[in-house]
Amino acid sequence: MKKLAGWVASPLLCSQVFAQTLHYDVSFPNIVHHEARIALTVSDAPQHELLFRMSRSSPGRYATHEFGKNIYDVAAFDKAGKRVTVERVDGDVYKISGVNGFVKIEYTLYANHADGTYAGIDQNSVQLNMPATFLWVKGLEKSPMEVRFNLPKDNSWTIATQLNATKDARVFTAPDLQYFMDSPVKIGKLNMKEWTVPNADGKPSQFRLALEATGSDSLATAFAGKVKRITEEARMVFGEFPAFDSGSYTFLASINPYVKGDGMEHRNSTMIALPVAFNGSSNLLGVFSHEFFHTWNVERIRPKTLEPFNFEKSNMSFELWFAEGFTQYYGELLLERAGFDSIEEYCQTLSSLVYTKSNTAGAQRISPVEASSNAVFVDAGVAVDKTNYPNTYTSYYPYGAAIALALDLQLRGMGLNLDDFMKAVWAKHGKPEIAYNVADLQAVLESYTKNKAFGQQFFARYINGHEPIDYTPLLAKAGLQVRKQFEGQAWIGDMFYKEGAGLTITANTIIGSPLYTAGLDIDDEIVKVDGRSVSRNDDLRSVLHAHKPGDEIAIEYKHRDDTKTAMLKLIENPRLQVVTYEQAGKSVTAEMQAFRKAWLGSKWQ
Repeated sequence: MKKLAGWVASPLLCSQVFAQTLHYDVSFPNIVHHEARIALTVSDAPQHELLFRMSRSSPGRYATHEFGKNIYDVAAFDKAGKRVTVERVDGDVYKISGVNGFVKIEYTLYANHADGTYAGIDQNSVQLNMPATFLWVKGLEKSPMEVRFNLPKDNSWTIATQLNATKDARVFTAPDLQYFMDSPVKIGKLNMKEWTVPNADGKPSQFRLALEATGSDSLATAFAGKVKRITEEARMVFGEFPAFDSGSYTFLASINPYVKGDGMEHRNSTMIALPVAFNGSSNLLGVFSHEFFHTWNVERIRPKTLEPFNFEKSNMSFELWFAEGFTQYYGELLLERAGFDSIEEYCQTLSSLVYTKSNTAGAQRISPVEASSNAVFVDAGVAVDKTNYPNTYTSYYPYGAAIALALDLQLRGMGLNLDDFMKAVWAKHGKPEIAYNVADLQAVLESYTKNKAFGQQFFARYINGHEPIDYTPLLAKAGLQVRKQFEGQAWIGDMFYKEGAGLTITANTIIGSPLYTAGLDIDDEIVKVDGRSVSRNDDLRSVLHAHKPGDEIAIEYKHRDDTKTAMLKLIENPRLQVVTYEQAGKSVTAEMQAFRKAWLGSKWQ
């Protein structure tokens, strides 16, 4: 990430700000109770009043988060060690007045949620996302930073991070706030694996896997080999690795039952937390593939709406269908190209994408651009009130991936491909780090295809609009068939029910489904269907199996204390699936095989 926009100051003041270093000291005197004690020292400050604050957002997340809730026992001291007054001016903002060049502020951090967004402190390991951990100084965002980790005695812990190393193994630096906040830290008994992959210029690119997991060293070595294979295949999409600022790229990976599931990309690293026992399985690779692709797409091919990243509020973007959605598409595609998925397994991924675009209410209602702008509410945003998202929103992850699939197949039908389009975006916006907007992506597509009308039409219909896409002829070129998964089966909606005296609907009913049309919604309890009592899911399935689409049957349900009746007109289950022609008993031509290989085959040489 790039530095925050400069603030107005005299040349003399700027030189003072840029020269000074902010020093953090992190210790763990009460680690058994998930606490750290953190001190931030500011020296040679030109201001006589300083504002210290905790962030409210984090790189890779777009909604607001209340990180300030987990710091307490805040105190400040002057150079002589004398306590000075700290005024709390907001929930996560502290002011110290009368500063005479020097001040040290200390606080206790509680952290017990180890994932990519928050922080976790435990006597067995420490996992820090910087915005969830560190106070910072407003106005000194461009100052260089240094952090020292004072580890508990008598341990053999390793510190892994993309922060710049120093001669002292426990001291690291960052050039400014943007880089510091984008540099997570993993501390513990880490199994470190390193390798190199040749870059396009022939020079080796360095990689590290910092693995916190229980398992043999040979298992970790074999898994690192699989991750290496992902990096090789990803490089082929763009033609080269980025120039890593720290000289290497680090996978910070916690694969154990004690973390919370997450994957979070950063400029030269990624924090991956998988709450499962480590077995070295290829099934664990999806998050590695996705997050590593972000090294290009979002970290360097960066939306203008996220540049610079604002740590004080939510960060709304119109381009997440591309930044996250196209990454989602490639994350799965790379697994197929690298040989970790069979064609049949990849068809399950394709089925999910086709379903997202063809069957979800949000994709039929809003554009990918609109879906992206909703990230400020849905990207790990926390709320207690109910929403109507099932009928108004589709995640930009699978939605964008479904658009990427359609564009890739359309381009391949023109003798082009999505890989070369991504290379063109990289050359125009990524490698020179020129931030983009939606119109810029359209311009690259028009230039790459040498077909302005195609680019304009694709963006108008599918990016800024939400027209349906017929995937059947597109996938047929690869010998893949789109078919109804439950052809001829009666359906009232894909619902989860709580079993009891009846079946209680646990989520919003979906527009267009028989349940929605009949007037039933969340928390209603279905008592009888077609005159039969239903208290288990199997009871309902039995009733539906006895009917066909087009039948009308009575439904009795309770809404609060009222018993109501309605008529359900059953329809055919609309869910689609993708299968190979071989599975469908159809012949695959040589032309289809060639198309399939060019699309799904390995590009690594």
